[in-house]
Amino acid sequence: MSQTTTQEPRPRTDSDGATPEAPRRPVSPQWAAWAFLAPVTLYLGLFYAYPLYRNIDLSLRHYTVRSFVRGDAPFTGLANYRMVFDDPTFAPALTHTVVFTGVCLVFQYAIGLALAVFFHQNFRLSATLRALFLVPWLLPLIVSASTWSWMLNSDSGIVNAVLHAVGIGPVNWLTSPSWSLASVIIANIWIGVPFNLVVLHSGLQSIPASLYEAAAIDGANAWQRFWHITFPLLRPVSAITLLLGLVYTLKVFDIIWIMTKGGPADSSTTFATWSYQLGFGNLLPAFGPGAAVGNLLVLAALVFGLIYVRVQRKQALS
Repeated sequence: MSQTTTQEPRPRTDSDGATPEAPRRPVSPQWAAWAFLAPVTLYLGLFYAYPLYRNIDLSLRHYTVRSFVRGDAPFTGLANYRMVFDDPTFAPALTHTVVFTGVCLVFQYAIGLALAVFFHQNFRLSATLRALFLVPWLLPLIVSASTWSWMLNSDSGIVNAVLHAVGIGPVNWLTSPSWSLASVIIANIWIGVPFNLVVLHSGLQSIPASLYEAAAIDGANAWQRFWHITFPLLRPVSAITLLLGLVYTLKVFDIIWIMTKGGPADSSTTFATWSYQLGFGNLLPAFGPGAAVGNLLVLAALVFGLIYVRVQRKQALS
């Protein structure tokens, strides 16, 4: 009886004798998207979400130096927020924060828009002068604030020297409760104008020149062209510029602290400087109330951010 042997099928080979590889399963687009999002998600979690969570937890507990190290601070709920609201510094700090933010935003935007329209003419040396205007924005804040402190010094400052030359008496810019807030506002406006100039100038570049030509043919003057063409078409860029400026101005600390330290007599204290004073400016730091003041700033920025998103959504749907 003959036995039949079963031979296993040979693998298929190419013309050159090489065995082709098995086809790979395609990578799911969803997994690829998560792979790209992972670094950003990790960064936001470590440097934004976790510090925010820790700050909220800090504001809801009674922390001392000992309990801060040991991590056994008792939970107090909203007691720190009630302490902040009842503090006599709350009302002046809130007023100074609103005035400081509002005045800086208005003047930074107005001056930045005027300069952007001016440099949009593309005259000779336009690019060079525009680059020079970026110097305040590029300098470290400690350098800018120290420079303004020297310029506004009551005894040896160049500003008082100029006032004396024109017959005006010296002004105690940094040591007078009537002038300290105005001094830090002037310095912050000077620092923030270049940012508005750059963003608004880039927005002007996207407006078609044909619109201005058509308006000029119809007899529109320069002001009418600005009010009916430039300003409306620049509205989306203006909105994001003002939002970013608002968030930045709310948290300004370096300039105020270096120039006046929030004084004299809390005349230039804002929420940013008050939060630092509560948490780190005393021998017995009040970590909880300091964190509560910081959270109020975060809440204000969040509210304005949500308002911006809502307005943009309505404009997109209309």
